[in-house]
Amino acid sequence: MGTITVTNLGKAYKQYKSRRARLAEWLLPFYPRQHALKWVLQDINFTVNPGEAVGIIGINGAGKSTLLKMITGTTRPTTGSVQMTGRVAAMLELGMGFHPDFTGRQNAVMAGQLLGYSVEEIHRLMPDIEAFAEIGEYIDEPVRVYSSGMQMRLAFSVATAIRPDILIVDEALSVGDAYFVHKSFARIREFREQGTTLLIVSHDKGAIQSICDRAILLSAGRLAMEGAPEEVMDYYNAMLASNQNQTVQTVVKDDGKKQTISGTGDAKTTHVSLRDEEGKAVEVVDVGQQVTLRIDVSVDRDIDQLVMGYGIKDRLGHVVYGTNTHLKNQVLNQVQAGAQLRYEVRFPANLGPGTYSIQTALTSSDTHLVNNYEWKDLALVFTVVNLNKAHFAGLAWIDPTIEVGQL
Repeated sequence: MGTITVTNLGKAYKQYKSRRARLAEWLLPFYPRQHALKWVLQDINFTVNPGEAVGIIGINGAGKSTLLKMITGTTRPTTGSVQMTGRVAAMLELGMGFHPDFTGRQNAVMAGQLLGYSVEEIHRLMPDIEAFAEIGEYIDEPVRVYSSGMQMRLAFSVATAIRPDILIVDEALSVGDAYFVHKSFARIREFREQGTTLLIVSHDKGAIQSICDRAILLSAGRLAMEGAPEEVMDYYNAMLASNQNQTVQTVVKDDGKKQTISGTGDAKTTHVSLRDEEGKAVEVVDVGQQVTLRIDVSVDRDIDQLVMGYGIKDRLGHVVYGTNTHLKNQVLNQVQAGAQLRYEVRFPANLGPGTYSIQTALTSSDTHLVNNYEWKDLALVFTVVNLNKAHFAGLAWIDPTIEVGQL
């Protein structure tokens, strides 16, 4: 079983004012220091336990790839240490270690040796590697003629030819075609079930929330948040609009879940409820039942354009459905300070049995990245039960009519 322990990890690069200053420092050991340290990462501490899956997220430049390089040993840390146990397989930069003039087969042999496989093991595994990569005759062509997707197929197939104790994946999977990405994540899930420890960097919100037990948010080279994937993703989503003089706050609800609320506060929701056909507030609804989502809004400042949006999320935080008044051509213009508004959204709860939450957004357009007045996750939680429909699987009730006939 594999474990990863990161302790006080930091990475800094030297910055010199000029080439002359760099040369002076090199040639004159006792000369005053001529460089300043540019910290890329500082004070990173976390542990990935055996069999656990942890996702790392953050905007470009947050230090995600540098962190993985230090963990895998391809970059030396300035401070701190990394301890790992077990066989490690890593996919970092696409095609790292591949020689463009060697064939895919030759590169597979070399990459396998770097992962600790013996030559005999690689030759024994080669049919499985070829079958999983599905690049056909290109396996015996130089890698320089490969597309980025083909390189990713071969690299992933080699890295996962034997189930590792620890699997580390950077964003290389993002360049693959949809079919192979699904195939790769199916293998990752299979490894997880068998006990592999997973550390993954991805901008794919769905992948992080469906695979990972925990998520880590990096911001400006520091660990900004660590916790349940949905909570961290909600906070990350709020941070994306943080250049608008908005506040981002996390509230611990009665059930222990962390609710993220962000925005400038120019407009905010005052009450959110789900109503049945008779207008009564409900927390449990039947599959297919007609319901009304009632959202009350208070406006504190004059707003040129107000858009209300909402999303229905499943228990893992995946958005099942979402829309807004911009998309429905119902934008409110020139809203005065002090206005009290009520939105009533009517729809059939064509959802599968389970627990769902509502997220709300008050913005000036169809995105919260322009003017985020308020974004509220976990604004409401409700449960869907199946009282009288035939049993079905999935998150959506799409009741079909099936006809069977002779050919």
